[in-house]
Amino acid sequence: MNPYAKLITTMSLALGTTITISSNHWAMAWTGLEINTIAIIPMISKSHHPRAIEATIKYFLVQAAASASILFSSLINAWSTGQWDITQLTNPTSCLLLTAAIAMKLGLVPFHFWFPEVLQGSSLTTALLLSTVMKFPPIAILLLTSNSLHPPLLTLMAIASAALGGWMGLNQTQIRKILAFSSISHLGWMTIIIIYAPKLTLLTFLLYTLLTSTIFLSLNTSHITKLSTLMTSWTKTPMLNATLMLTLLSLAGLPPFIGFLPKWLIIQELTKQEMTPTALTLALLSLLSLFFYLRLAYSSSITLPPNSTNQTKHWYINKNTNSLIAILTTLSTLLLPLSPLILPTI
Repeated sequence: MNPYAKLITTMSLALGTTITISSNHWAMAWTGLEINTIAIIPMISKSHHPRAIEATIKYFLVQAAASASILFSSLINAWSTGQWDITQLTNPTSCLLLTAAIAMKLGLVPFHFWFPEVLQGSSLTTALLLSTVMKFPPIAILLLTSNSLHPPLLTLMAIASAALGGWMGLNQTQIRKILAFSSISHLGWMTIIIIYAPKLTLLTFLLYTLLTSTIFLSLNTSHITKLSTLMTSWTKTPMLNATLMLTLLSLAGLPPFIGFLPKWLIIQELTKQEMTPTALTLALLSLLSLFFYLRLAYSSSITLPPNSTNQTKHWYINKNTNSLIAILTTLSTLLLPLSPLILPTI
């Protein structure tokens, strides 16, 4: 991509995100979402591959429909109440429509079909942006309107997302699709608690962003996109593969890693809200996700491929070091002892 075009798209992404998360008016929030959508489209389509073009069209159509639904929801609310303030969403139809529109933006079940396909058609760097930066504005709108959302619909979509994200990730061999279903599953955990503890949703999203960034940057350094190449990548970057395994276990939510903290706090909060069956259901559904995380971890560091592969084996050790990946990996694996400093802010 042309450096000037890259600069413009990156600045537009930052501008759109900033406008959305800092606005109180529905029109400004919608404008920020539209700027974000237009900015990410050149990044998805930059390879000019048919799959990338298909992913771009799918992404544009879904995001345009979701943005139109958000605008329509705010118009209905303004018509009935005379308010354009984001926090003053009181019309029941607007609340229901907004919940569905944000679910479409984020890729929650049953509006999830576009997300794995778009991630599969994107490069690893663009997939990282789609999984983290592009999720932040819709989650910010959810946080601002958490008192006005439709709780039964949100709970149903959250449980369905946790279930389907784990279930559909089991039979995947493409790592980008596995991480897409992982994102859907994590979004289920975030949305189920947003009505009761919005700060906990924000903490979960920030930790998910940290862990996902570490994994995508590690995969991008080793040029890994499939399970078969993951099995043979230890010859190129043995140390990076070992730390990738630890980060994957952290994303799975296993103690003593930092990924365990949000799940523990969400289950605790759901139990306080007398939603023990829901907490138990989520905890059991997370075992599905744990299975494919363990399969990735096993493939990356613990086993060798059982038969000959078509990939070229690189019999040398990559000496190049990336300080950013080192810092992110350290935080992803060793941040749990600092959790007592985080808990008082929630």
